[in-house]
Amino acid sequence: MSRPVADIEPPHDEPPLSAEPGTEEHGRRYPSTIGGAFYLGVLAVVGISIGLVTTGSWRLGVRWFGGALIFAALVRAVLPTKDAGMLAVRRRWWDCLLLAATGAALIFLAGSIPDQPL
Repeated sequence: MSRPVADIEPPHDEPPLSAEPGTEEHGRRYPSTIGGAFYLGVLAVVGISIGLVTTGSWRLGVRWFGGALIFAALVRAVLPTKDAGMLAVRRRWWDCLLLAATGAALIFLAGSIPDQPL
């Protein structure tokens, strides 16, 4: 049964919660967690790997990409969820499994595809 619109209470104006009571937030630090710093590092390596792929060394680029994903899986496995930053998307075991499996698959495929004549 739905309530009439007139019976719904308006939201209360409450100040935002800060990390510690009585402290003022002077601005957000970027990245705010150690996992965020590792995430930016993984993104940098992925960017380098894409650059390697575009310059013609695609096997090396794909291997770097896979290595970055495996490194991200290891970092996600070690860091607690509150410190994992953007590496924490799902449950820990699921994040680690997907990152490591994708990284291993990329490395395997880069090594198993035969050379093609131009």
